[in-house]
Amino acid sequence: MSTRAGRVVVVGSLNLDHTVVVERLPKPGETVAGSAYGTAAGGKGLNQAVAAARQGADVSMVGVVGSDPAGSLLVGVLAEERVGVDRVRRVLGPSGTALVTVDTHGGNTIVVAAGANSEMSVADLTPEVFAGAAVVVCQLEVAREVVSAALSAARAAGAIALLDPAPVDGTLPPDLVGLADLVVPNETEAVMLVPAAAGRGPLDAASTAGRGLLRAGARVALVTLGARGALLVERDQVTPVPPFQVESVDPTAAGDAFVGALAASLATGEPIAAATRRAAAAGALATTRLGAVPSLPDREAVDALVDAADPRARVEHPGAAGARRAPTTPATPPRGSRRPSPSGGPGAGPSGPIRPGGPRT
Repeated sequence: MSTRAGRVVVVGSLNLDHTVVVERLPKPGETVAGSAYGTAAGGKGLNQAVAAARQGADVSMVGVVGSDPAGSLLVGVLAEERVGVDRVRRVLGPSGTALVTVDTHGGNTIVVAAGANSEMSVADLTPEVFAGAAVVVCQLEVAREVVSAALSAARAAGAIALLDPAPVDGTLPPDLVGLADLVVPNETEAVMLVPAAAGRGPLDAASTAGRGLLRAGARVALVTLGARGALLVERDQVTPVPPFQVESVDPTAAGDAFVGALAASLATGEPIAAATRRAAAAGALATTRLGAVPSLPDREAVDALVDAADPRARVEHPGAAGARRAPTTPATPPRGSRRPSPSGGPGAGPSGPIRPGGPRT
């Protein structure tokens, strides 16, 4: 069964982000002066939905917001980005909130108060939510039973079940990993999920963690490594994904840009290697601007960055008419990095589309 083109359904959190820029991150008990402050829509679910929509995907959001002004703002942002909001429910009380501190070197800390996100339940996941879905994206900022039900529904609908296992608060239950076709942790999360990977070099740790996730039941593991790119771990091969060089300002939502672009590409039936290449470009571009949603690039910006690295890696995507253009930073691949194959991203030859559903091996 091959992946069909269709909708991206994002099941997850919606938050209002409060961001302060500082010279350096404070130590415990220390107060530091901030140089700038702003608020913006955020939450891993919302960020990933917008990121996928800006890549031209047909996206639906499933989540919960509060009855406060923040709730109206969050729904309004999604609607403006042409993300379906019919499945975003409102409840009495505050919406989710994130407190973000960003230093001038690109480091950050984030504290999240769940608010209305904690009200999301399995009852929000009716069969109609997943009709026509090609990819279903989940994170861990809503209840685990909701994530489990969404991944199960994705498999039942014949969609790719994509899990971003963040935030990590301990060992990820194997049964949750086993419901995912694709698990996408960053390197810190990967080591937390697979402790056997601790104490190794970055690529060795990512490879060990990825194989551990495959043993737990995932079909494919994709470990993001920040400025070092990513590592695509499949049953028969491990493929380094070269990074893009950009002028990084703020890493907030870079991982969400990566996941959203990955989902959008997979929804069109792209091979995983080619989809990962575009995801890496989106993640890199997201670090070049402050904030979450404001930093998420559109399809044209990702095309330009991929083309700058290797024009042969360009893949045309349908459905992007009217997408907003985000500022780009010219980039070139680091010296000595592996060049993508003519068919897409690195290793695209043997790495075909992810095949959803069916028994794990």
